[in-house]
Amino acid sequence: MAKMDPIIAVKNIEASSKWYQSVLNCRSMHGGKHFDVLVSENDEILICLHKWGEHEHPTMANPNITPGNGLILYFRTENMNDIRQNVEKLGYAVEEDIHLNPNSTKMEFSLRDPDGYYVTISEFHKYDG
Repeated sequence: MAKMDPIIAVKNIEASSKWYQSVLNCRSMHGGKHFDVLVSENDEILICLHKWGEHEHPTMANPNITPGNGLILYFRTENMNDIRQNVEKLGYAVEEDIHLNPNSTKMEFSLRDPDGYYVTISEFHKYDG
């Protein structure tokens, strides 16, 4: 079995952690100023946050590059409308409001996190064949 734990480089671990927790209703499992692990209510890892320039990882060394080029953080959830309400309540800007994605045929919306990563929240679905 293999499982992916996505790690993104961020400027401020604590601020990014609070942002993701407030949007996704998740919690910190690790915490700290250099690394954090955010998990769902059933302890599934959603995303890991790593401070730019720490621990000499070659792809996380230069905080001056545009983060997320070629990357969409795509979250499938049964709580899409609750998450959208969190975003509205907190006043975060939305890039694309809730709409039907003609490719996936699922409802979704998108926004950017504090570091500029593109985040898409989709209604939960399983991938077909």
